[in-house]
Amino acid sequence: MFLRFLSGLGIYVNNTDLNYQQFFCPEIADPDMSQPEAKTPTQPADGHAPFAEEELRQAMELLFFAYRDFTGEADEILSEYGFGRAHHRVIYFVKRNPGLTVNRLLDILKITKQSLSRVLGQLVREGFIDQRTDGEDRRRRILSLTDKGEKLENKLTRAQGTRISKAYKEAGGESISGFKNILTLMINDKDRQRFSGGGPHTNVDNAPEHLPEHLADSSQIKK
Repeated sequence: MFLRFLSGLGIYVNNTDLNYQQFFCPEIADPDMSQPEAKTPTQPADGHAPFAEEELRQAMELLFFAYRDFTGEADEILSEYGFGRAHHRVIYFVKRNPGLTVNRLLDILKITKQSLSRVLGQLVREGFIDQRTDGEDRRRRILSLTDKGEKLENKLTRAQGTRISKAYKEAGGESISGFKNILTLMINDKDRQRFSGGGPHTNVDNAPEHLPEHLADSSQIKK
């Protein structure tokens, strides 16, 4: 179901070509190999029935191609401004988290202060993000989008949202639920609590006591 959803993102994937070496290491692939190499099942940590290695590799490859195309359209827009994906992440999460501080943004993005300083500094200088001192704690800086930043964020979100919307319509409701379940369960435990079905993502202490609705079918999975 998950694989079917990712295929719905508009990516052509021929299952007969999903050999890992042929996709990513053509220089070491054996062109004379007429039969696929036997795959060793991978044993999940929870003790359930093992998944075939080919099944896992297909999921990895679908994630790669889906992410490539998902970010590709946004990359073209960002390039018009001389920006990259780091700028996009900052703009997106500032939009989704009103009153976001610099330290909270660092906690979300998991990047160094130096890396954030370079990207954030450019966005502030060019008028996409406003940065002000917190009135209650002058050591903290509060971030928000300017009108210029709002327009860029909306443009990027529309481009990526269109691709997701198309896949949702083609896959149907049951596949959407499975897609969300798997992506959420791939997130580490701490940040999984941070995500409650939408922003803000800034305070783990405020995480919901119960699992969000899209994880209802996975409520028996041990954390």
